[in-house]
Amino acid sequence: MKLTNTNLEGVVVLEPNVFGDHRGWFMETYNEEDLLKSGINIKFVQDNHSFSATKGTLRGLHYQLDPKAQTKLVRCTRGEIYDVAVDIRKGSPTYGQWFGTELTAENKRQLLIPKGFAHGFMTLTENVEVQYKVDELYAPECDRGITWNDPEIRIEWPIDIKPVLSAKDEEAPVLKNAENNFTYKE
Repeated sequence: MKLTNTNLEGVVVLEPNVFGDHRGWFMETYNEEDLLKSGINIKFVQDNHSFSATKGTLRGLHYQLDPKAQTKLVRCTRGEIYDVAVDIRKGSPTYGQWFGTELTAENKRQLLIPKGFAHGFMTLTENVEVQYKVDELYAPECDRGITWNDPEIRIEWPIDIKPVLSAKDEEAPVLKNAENNFTYKE
């Protein structure tokens, strides 16, 4: 598996080795030993799977407060998404900055998003499935969000349409007004 660091410390793009022949292909989507050799030590405890029927569906920007913060390992298994991580760790040199990349069923890339980052994605096709691992169980009392179009973050979403949003995401605050207990640690 190839790991590529991004402009945000701890946010990593993973590209699995894909082995194909006349029957199709095979790949390992997760290998704890390989990640440990790369310095990534995460124990995942829950797998999530979402389906979005409409192109332009936007989910996020989501995070859970400490002590229930989550590291996520995200992949798109049907269709295409633009996946985004935003640094929300107070005092971080990259606070409020974002990284985005296309994850598709075809490219098979994954994005590792550590605790202290908000996460969201926009579907680029219809009928999209996204699967992701998390290292902390879902805790509704710690569930928080930031608006997808925060004018200070300025995410450059690839589709210039009004996104399909949940009621929760429509009401999400901007980062400066969001409840956030993450602090950058060197």
